[in-house]
Amino acid sequence: MEQATIARSYASALFALAEKTGDHEAYGRALASVNALLDSSRLVRDFIRSPKIAVAEKKRILQATLQSSVPPLFLNFLLVVLDKRRQRLLRAIAREYDLMMDERLGRLNVQVTLAREPDARELTDVASRLSRLTGKSVVPHVQVDGDIIGGIIVRYGDRLLDGSLRRRLIAMRAHMMDASLADHATRTTTS
Repeated sequence: MEQATIARSYASALFALAEKTGDHEAYGRALASVNALLDSSRLVRDFIRSPKIAVAEKKRILQATLQSSVPPLFLNFLLVVLDKRRQRLLRAIAREYDLMMDERLGRLNVQVTLAREPDARELTDVASRLSRLTGKSVVPHVQVDGDIIGGIIVRYGDRLLDGSLRRRLIAMRAHMMDASLADHATRTTTS
């Protein structure tokens, strides 16, 4: 089974657990904190991922460490992940879980490319306009690329909205070239 499919299955199971308790945010935070812990310490990451350390030992230490800081059903989920030896998928599981949360809450993460870093007001304006356009609550992820000269490029899902000044200039140049060629062709046929 493909890794993304496996991660999606685990994320769905975790989402169902969170649904039972009605606290999706707590489960998302718990998953994010486990990933942050793995990111922050190579020792912890190696301990969790090592096939040389018995699963029972990993579970014992995780229970002692996380028992008071994460929801009990989340801890059980994490122990199952260890039992099934899927701990390397925790980051992918978190990504899938976040996507499910975004869908549930009507959020849409979009990649926004601008020619310069926007200030807070501009960013709010971009998010507001895109929210009206898409009908969802847009969460913009800004990338700066001076090559677009000005304007905006928006990517989400399989959609691309290119309102960059660079694209407009290229289109204008092509239009002028077409007009010039058409004018030249008309003059040569009438001569």
